[in-house]
Amino acid sequence: MDVALAEAQAAAARGEVPVGAVLVRGGVVLARAGNRTRELNDPTAHAEMLVIREACSAESSERLSGADLYVTLEPCPMCAAAISNARIARLYYGAADPKSGGVAQGPRIFDHPQCHHSPDVYDGLQEAASAALLRGFFAGRRG
Repeated sequence: MDVALAEAQAAAARGEVPVGAVLVRGGVVLARAGNRTRELNDPTAHAEMLVIREACSAESSERLSGADLYVTLEPCPMCAAAISNARIARLYYGAADPKSGGVAQGPRIFDHPQCHHSPDVYDGLQEAASAALLRGFFAGRRG
Protein backbone atom coordinates (compact mmCIF):
# COMPACT_ATOMS: atom_id res chain seq x y z
CA MET A 1 0.00 0.00 0.00
CA ASP A 2 2.98 2.29 0.51
CA VAL A 3 3.71 2.06 -3.24
CA ALA A 4 0.10 2.99 -4.06
CA LEU A 5 0.31 5.98 -1.69
CA ALA A 6 3.54 7.11 -3.35
CA GLU A 7 1.81 6.93 -6.74
CA ALA A 8 -1.12 8.94 -5.35
CA GLN A 9 1.28 11.61 -4.08
CA ALA A 10 2.95 11.76 -7.50
CA ALA A 11 -0.49 12.13 -9.13
CA ALA A 12 -1.29 15.06 -6.82
CA ALA A 13 2.02 16.69 -7.74
CA ARG A 14 0.94 16.48 -11.42
CA GLY A 15 -2.39 18.13 -10.59
CA GLU A 16 -4.32 14.87 -10.84
CA VAL A 17 -6.78 13.57 -8.26
CA PRO A 18 -4.43 11.72 -5.88
CA VAL A 19 -5.27 8.07 -6.43
CA GLY A 20 -2.55 5.47 -6.77
CA ALA A 21 -2.55 1.77 -7.55
CA VAL A 22 -0.10 -1.11 -7.63
CA LEU A 23 -0.69 -4.60 -9.04
CA VAL A 24 1.30 -7.42 -7.44
CA ARG A 25 1.59 -11.18 -7.91
CA GLY A 26 3.76 -13.36 -5.75
CA GLY A 27 5.51 -10.36 -4.23
CA VAL A 28 6.49 -9.01 -7.68
CA VAL A 29 5.16 -5.63 -8.80
CA LEU A 30 3.49 -6.06 -12.19
CA ALA A 31 2.52 -2.40 -12.61
CA ARG A 32 2.16 0.82 -10.65
CA ALA A 33 0.47 4.09 -11.57
CA GLY A 34 -1.36 7.16 -10.39
CA ASN A 35 -4.30 8.87 -12.03
CA ARG A 36 -3.50 10.50 -15.40
CA THR A 37 -6.93 11.56 -16.66
CA ARG A 38 -5.99 15.22 -17.14
CA GLU A 39 -2.50 14.56 -18.47
CA LEU A 40 -3.74 12.06 -21.07
CA ASN A 41 -7.10 13.76 -21.72
CA ASP A 42 -8.63 10.36 -21.04
CA PRO A 43 -11.50 9.90 -18.61
CA THR A 44 -10.61 6.20 -18.32
CA ALA A 45 -7.01 6.84 -17.21
CA HIS A 46 -7.72 6.00 -13.58
CA ALA A 47 -4.83 4.45 -11.66
CA GLU A 48 -6.55 1.06 -11.59
CA MET A 49 -7.18 1.04 -15.33
CA LEU A 50 -3.60 2.03 -16.07
CA VAL A 51 -2.09 -0.80 -14.00
CA ILE A 52 -4.51 -3.35 -15.43
CA ARG A 53 -3.68 -2.28 -18.99
CA GLU A 54 0.06 -2.32 -18.35
CA ALA A 55 0.08 -5.73 -16.68
CA CYS A 56 -2.21 -7.31 -19.27
CA SER A 57 -0.03 -5.95 -22.07
CA ALA A 58 3.16 -7.22 -20.41
CA GLU A 59 1.63 -10.67 -19.92
CA SER A 60 -0.13 -10.75 -23.32
CA SER A 61 -3.32 -11.75 -21.55
CA GLU A 62 -6.63 -10.17 -20.65
CA ARG A 63 -6.60 -12.07 -17.34
CA LEU A 64 -4.51 -11.37 -14.25
CA SER A 65 -5.41 -14.42 -12.20
CA GLY A 66 -3.72 -14.59 -8.82
CA ALA A 67 -2.87 -10.89 -8.79
CA ASP A 68 -3.50 -8.47 -5.93
CA LEU A 69 -4.52 -4.87 -6.57
CA TYR A 70 -3.78 -2.19 -3.98
CA VAL A 71 -5.46 1.17 -4.51
CA THR A 72 -5.74 4.21 -2.27
CA LEU A 73 -9.44 4.87 -2.98
CA GLU A 74 -12.42 2.58 -3.40
CA PRO A 75 -12.66 1.83 -7.14
CA CYS A 76 -15.41 3.47 -9.16
CA PRO A 77 -17.91 1.28 -11.07
CA MET A 78 -15.80 1.41 -14.27
CA CYS A 79 -12.68 0.25 -12.45
CA ALA A 80 -14.57 -2.38 -10.46
CA ALA A 81 -15.89 -3.86 -13.71
CA ALA A 82 -12.35 -3.93 -15.15
CA ILE A 83 -11.06 -5.61 -11.96
CA SER A 84 -13.74 -8.28 -12.36
CA ASN A 85 -13.08 -8.75 -16.07
CA ALA A 86 -9.34 -9.09 -15.44
CA ARG A 87 -10.06 -11.78 -12.83
CA ILE A 88 -7.91 -10.06 -10.20
CA ALA A 89 -7.89 -12.27 -7.10
CA ARG A 90 -7.77 -9.72 -4.29
CA LEU A 91 -8.57 -6.02 -4.01
CA TYR A 92 -7.15 -3.94 -1.16
CA TYR A 93 -8.19 -0.31 -0.87
CA GLY A 94 -7.73 2.58 1.53
CA ALA A 95 -10.44 5.23 1.68
CA ALA A 96 -14.11 4.60 0.97
CA ASP A 97 -15.68 6.71 -1.76
CA PRO A 98 -19.30 7.50 -0.81
CA LYS A 99 -19.74 9.76 -3.85
CA SER A 100 -18.31 7.63 -6.67
CA GLY A 101 -17.44 4.20 -5.28
CA GLY A 102 -18.53 1.02 -6.99
CA VAL A 103 -17.50 -1.67 -4.50
CA ALA A 104 -19.01 -0.99 -1.05
CA GLN A 105 -20.86 2.16 -2.12
CA GLY A 106 -23.15 2.93 -5.04
CA PRO A 107 -23.85 0.10 -7.48
CA ARG A 108 -21.66 -2.51 -5.70
CA ILE A 109 -20.45 -4.07 -8.93
CA PHE A 110 -19.14 -7.30 -7.37
CA ASP A 111 -22.55 -8.04 -5.83
CA HIS A 112 -24.38 -7.69 -9.14
CA PRO A 113 -25.73 -10.95 -10.62
CA GLN A 114 -24.09 -10.16 -13.98
CA CYS A 115 -20.64 -9.93 -12.38
CA HIS A 116 -18.70 -13.01 -13.52
CA HIS A 117 -15.86 -12.72 -11.00
CA SER A 118 -15.68 -11.14 -7.56
CA PRO A 119 -12.29 -10.62 -5.96
CA ASP A 120 -11.74 -10.93 -2.25
CA VAL A 121 -12.08 -7.35 -0.97
CA TYR A 122 -10.19 -5.83 1.94
CA ASP A 123 -10.96 -2.19 2.75
CA GLY A 124 -9.54 0.38 5.12
CA LEU A 125 -5.82 -0.26 4.45
CA GLN A 126 -4.01 2.94 5.38
CA GLU A 127 -7.40 4.60 5.17
CA ALA A 128 -6.38 7.66 7.21
CA ALA A 129 -3.36 8.41 5.00
CA SER A 130 -5.36 7.89 1.80
CA ALA A 131 -8.26 10.07 2.97
CA ALA A 132 -5.92 12.81 4.24
CA LEU A 133 -4.18 12.98 0.86
CA LEU A 134 -7.51 13.40 -0.92
CA ARG A 135 -8.84 15.96 1.60
CA GLY A 136 -5.64 18.00 1.35
CA PHE A 137 -5.72 17.95 -2.44
CA PHE A 138 -9.33 19.13 -2.67
CA ALA A 139 -8.95 21.69 0.11
CA GLY A 140 -6.09 23.22 -1.88
CA ARG A 141 -8.26 23.38 -4.99
CA ARG A 142 -11.16 25.05 -3.18
CA GLY A 143 -9.19 27.46 -1.05
